[in-house]
Amino acid sequence: MAEPHELTALEQAAAITRAELSSLELVEHHLRRVDALGDTVGAFVTVTAELARAAARTADATPAGQRGPLHGVPTAIKDLTLTAGVRTTFGSAAFADFVPPIDADVVRFIRAAGLISLGKTTTSELGCSLYSEGLVAPPARNPWNLAYTAGGSSGGAAAAVAAGLVPVAQGSDGGGSLRIPASLCGLIGFKPSRGVVSGGPLGFGAFGLPTSGPIGRTVADVAALLDVLAEPMPGEPYLPPAPPAGGYLAAARAAAPGRLRVGRFTTPMLADEPVHPDCVAAVDRAAALLTAAGHEVVEVSPPLGPAVWPLFEIIWYVLALAPVPPEREHELLPLTRFMRSRAAGISAGTLTATLGEIQAQVRLGARRTAGCDLLLCPTLAAPQAPIGWFTQGRTPEEDFDRQRRFSPYCAVFNVTGEPSVSLPVGVTAEGLPVGALLSGRYGDDARLLATAAQLERSSGGWDRHPAVWRGVGSANVSNSGVGRSPR
Repeated sequence: MAEPHELTALEQAAAITRAELSSLELVEHHLRRVDALGDTVGAFVTVTAELARAAARTADATPAGQRGPLHGVPTAIKDLTLTAGVRTTFGSAAFADFVPPIDADVVRFIRAAGLISLGKTTTSELGCSLYSEGLVAPPARNPWNLAYTAGGSSGGAAAAVAAGLVPVAQGSDGGGSLRIPASLCGLIGFKPSRGVVSGGPLGFGAFGLPTSGPIGRTVADVAALLDVLAEPMPGEPYLPPAPPAGGYLAAARAAAPGRLRVGRFTTPMLADEPVHPDCVAAVDRAAALLTAAGHEVVEVSPPLGPAVWPLFEIIWYVLALAPVPPEREHELLPLTRFMRSRAAGISAGTLTATLGEIQAQVRLGARRTAGCDLLLCPTLAAPQAPIGWFTQGRTPEEDFDRQRRFSPYCAVFNVTGEPSVSLPVGVTAEGLPVGALLSGRYGDDARLLATAAQLERSSGGWDRHPAVWRGVGSANVSNSGVGRSPR
């Protein structure tokens, strides 16, 4: 008989419905795994065991007619996401003791759907980097090989799901922060269209780049959590696209997107960088699956190119200017201080002109690919990166540039606001995951999920498990390769 963590999120909820498991039993099982493996993979900053047990008891007492598809299932909240009464550090020592008085909207939605949060997952400081190696928690490590990063900024969420500590988790994506960890850890990371998920109740939306979204092991689990998160709220700055009939889970289960025209490219968009053959092979694999499913795959030029990088660079610097108590600025990491110092020299006029120019470039790119329903490209320029590869022995400037070259694709779709998903279609010779990025038209999230589910079925499923999966405490993963280049 399968262990509880081997079940998908939807299967766990179904087991609760059939009275084969209680929510409390699921929570206790996963908490044991968190206790044994959480620090090993660097998944959690804060574990809320007693709150989870209390919520599970409430979930078990809820009448059957009031239960949704994920009722009673364990999950986790990213440490960038406000959670009332629970320490929320934003990945920074400068906020190590901060406890918010309010919940983010998505936290309320998760709780209302009957999901049980086990705690706050590790993130990069203020969401500023694509790795999660800060001072408030152990670094987020890839459960497939602990020598490698789980990515960022939703690195802890990916580590938790890939190690079987929770079946599905909430994360956020402002420049690839869900899709990068998903690619590294062999998961499905979905960035919804701008406006699908509320960013409230605080914040202005950071130019519309970041959004909350789901990360999981199956497309159906990801779609089910998106249904939970995609609750329209008044006062949001971006009008949400119309939801699909029956919800995103229904679209994923149908897996019937119709015949599509898919534009394929592998040229990096934000850096003139060689692309690792394993990343190209993942795109080739995805293209073959799409063709076999009856879709037309054509070669296209990327919508943007490296010439737009200076525009992106200005935006990233400004986004690092989150409010920090002045007396605690010295506790920020060197990369964060570097980005904030660069941002301090950017005038309002320069920022306004940059936003206008980048939108003009997005319009041109959209016209170049207007004949395509979906775009297919690598998620990353290299399949993996060791822990410390971005930081050790490097200046913050070198760190920042390495990140750009490692991830020259994902952020473009944050600027366009289009839905984008990393799918675990590839694998290296060493058995490590490699993702491919599939992106759709704005508001066409349901068709993108349906296509992902179609590919998942035709490939025989993507729910693969690393060595740490095999029993609590069996973290027998090789640490070889520390300090090597990801190439």
